[in-house]
Amino acid sequence: MNRIRAFALAAALSACSAATAAEFSTLEERMSGAEFTAAGLDRLSPEQLKSLNDWLRVHGLAPGAPVATGGSRNGVPEFYPDDDEREVVEAHIAGRFDGWLGKTTFKLDNGQVWQQAESGMRTDLGLNSPAVRIKPMLLGSWLMYVDGCGCSLRVRRVK
Repeated sequence: MNRIRAFALAAALSACSAATAAEFSTLEERMSGAEFTAAGLDRLSPEQLKSLNDWLRVHGLAPGAPVATGGSRNGVPEFYPDDDEREVVEAHIAGRFDGWLGKTTFKLDNGQVWQQAESGMRTDLGLNSPAVRIKPMLLGSWLMYVDGCGCSLRVRRVK
């Protein structure tokens, strides 16, 4: 069973390529607790997990790499062949938008609520109901692009 998990993890990691450190989110931030445990990552030592996150920070994820569904079969994570299973969300942030501070929630005019899923902050925007485009990314994560600032942020849907 450990060989199967190791193979699945190696397959996911082999799909990695260059990404910038500014856009990087750790595996702990990208995955739910259940996904993290199902992949066996909770058994890594803090040093091993740091090493894996450092490798991902340098190599990133390749376009077209499989996306985890969150499900598993016989303990092996299942993957989507691409992001076609999840649709892009286009809406506006309801009201004034100054930026984000760590765990900021974003209420959209379509009723959805999203939350910041990566560390960092930006508070200099001062936009009124900016249009946003939330795009599915790899490993089940989402990236929110905000019109008017040319910025983006990893988010997770909470409602």
